[in-house]
Amino acid sequence: MKKLYIIRHAKSSWKDETLDDFERPLNKRGENDASFMAKILKQKGVMPDIIISSAALRAKTTAELIAKELNFKKQITYNPKLYEANTDNIFDTILTIDDSCNIVFLIGHNPSLNMFVETLVNFQENIPTCGIIELEIDCEYFKTFNSTCTKLLSFDFPKKKR
Repeated sequence: MKKLYIIRHAKSSWKDETLDDFERPLNKRGENDASFMAKILKQKGVMPDIIISSAALRAKTTAELIAKELNFKKQITYNPKLYEANTDNIFDTILTIDDSCNIVFLIGHNPSLNMFVETLVNFQENIPTCGIIELEIDCEYFKTFNSTCTKLLSFDFPKKKR
């Protein structure tokens, strides 16, 4: 049994309109929310085997803040294909995860994450910034991952938990 945590990056800043979208940082609320949601994961006893993040700054920072709060000591994997990803890009990323990993954090963007989770488990709510979808995957190998072996376990986000 494997777990996949789909995490939307935390709230980003639009303060500097000259920045390219890829380079937008988190705003203060985003920084606070990432740490807050990581504390909730920590209280649940969740520790990932791997963190895979979009290479965009706001996703990278979200991943780093979560990793820091959880005391995650391994290298975070930054995947440029998760920025402006489509559902196939996300599936392809998951299918290549090493099978020794049982708990996976995947940090990315909307609308990609929403479309992916809707395709996978017919989840039709919006994933807000720093929202976390917890999925249970009943398979031994990630290369066999698909919707028939996947079940939604939980959906949390900062405003729901405060």
